[in-house]
Amino acid sequence: MLRFLHRGFASRNSRNFKLIIAPIARYSRNGSSWATAIETAEKLVQPSKKSSFTDPFSIVSNEMSSLAKNIAGLISSGHPTLNRVSSYYFEAEGKNVRPLIVLLLSKALSKIPIEQRNRVPIDEADVTTQPNFPGLPSKPTIAGRSVIDSISPLAILHGINPSIVLDPLTKPLGKLPELDKQNGILPKQRRLGEIVEMIHTASLLHDDVIDFSDSRRGRPSGNIAFTNKMAILAGDFLLGRASVAIARLRNPEVIELMSMTIANLVEGEFMQLKNTVFQPNTNVVEGDKQIPQATGKVPVQLHEYSVVPTRNPANITHEENVNAAFEYYIHKTYLKTASLMSKSARSAAILSGAQLDVVENCYQFGRNLGLCFQMVDDMLDYTRSDEELGKPSGADLKLGLATAPVLYAWKERPELGPMIGRKFSEPGDVETARAAVKACNGVQQTRAMAQDYCNRALQNLSILPNSDARSALEFLTNSILTRTK
Repeated sequence: MLRFLHRGFASRNSRNFKLIIAPIARYSRNGSSWATAIETAEKLVQPSKKSSFTDPFSIVSNEMSSLAKNIAGLISSGHPTLNRVSSYYFEAEGKNVRPLIVLLLSKALSKIPIEQRNRVPIDEADVTTQPNFPGLPSKPTIAGRSVIDSISPLAILHGINPSIVLDPLTKPLGKLPELDKQNGILPKQRRLGEIVEMIHTASLLHDDVIDFSDSRRGRPSGNIAFTNKMAILAGDFLLGRASVAIARLRNPEVIELMSMTIANLVEGEFMQLKNTVFQPNTNVVEGDKQIPQATGKVPVQLHEYSVVPTRNPANITHEENVNAAFEYYIHKTYLKTASLMSKSARSAAILSGAQLDVVENCYQFGRNLGLCFQMVDDMLDYTRSDEELGKPSGADLKLGLATAPVLYAWKERPELGPMIGRKFSEPGDVETARAAVKACNGVQQTRAMAQDYCNRALQNLSILPNSDARSALEFLTNSILTRTK
């Protein structure tokens, strides 16, 4: 798990020390503590007997090692086949970056003095009591209720006799709350990490159906191992169970944020049906299928962050067209990847009771890291093999997707425009586009853009107190750029 973080940490030779020191040198330029970074690096190269810190994962190892087991409890149903499909992707080794970010950020936020975390009532433990702050209600509120307590009666939730019902979302938490308290992680923040992974996994089940994928994490994808119908239904089931768990966080702001991530994923998928903002909407459907015209009985309007062309495409210059395509690409990437990271990071800060400036920087950290993460993903599609990625490589062009590498090539070679518009559907389009990406250094230019978002994410972390957890987040952020899968 997270093998890309472990690479280079095991050896103590000078080369590996330089591999560790190089990214740390950048931290000082982003507001991080040089002394803390050096101390952390020394622990990595020559671990102290008094310290168990060897990599970012180790800081929250108890929570991460129980992640799949806890999620299994959240998604168990009365149907064995549904259980099998919905748990399928959790069996394989994944990066688990999203819950790791939530847990590390939660631990880093706990280092903020408690008197400075009084924006909202927060949970001190997995019980109905909570700390009291000046100016806030002294009696327990619904925010203090346990994440395993149902809000509605179980008989209503499940529609069966309450004497025999076993709510999969209501199970003892064992020693984890105690470990959470030692680690500074609130039970609702830990549950948030589990919710994030459930939403992400549901999107993988759906994406593999949409993209006709045949492998995921080194083995047959869900749609191949089962069927398209089962994979889609299992993804829907995961989203349904995640929604219940979101509601039990009992924080209206967090419920709003996390629920919106599900809608964002779908909006991003629809944006991906086009490559540029000026591409006709008739091109979003495969083949000759035509979209029925609206009757006007339901006056649905585009909301505020829709990218709407205000000029005739015929009057747009090549430079303006490329810039609009990049804007479209960035926004699609935010919706499909960065939204879940940014909103979960913001939610972790809200649950900690942190002040608004911290909450906002946590959101921007997740946004910048998410954009960086996806841009690296788009690069790897051009540079890695199927075996290295654990999923089909070179899939983007075959699916008709114009990601950053080919957009950079289009900037230098306007003749790629028609291919992008028809989604590389004619013979030779994919090969021509791939050759142009190589000739125009599209991958290298994408890496530079990813580095910029990486630097921004590091700057966002500078608002947090110095700690091992913050250093781990900084290591994780830099490691995104060097990952190989």
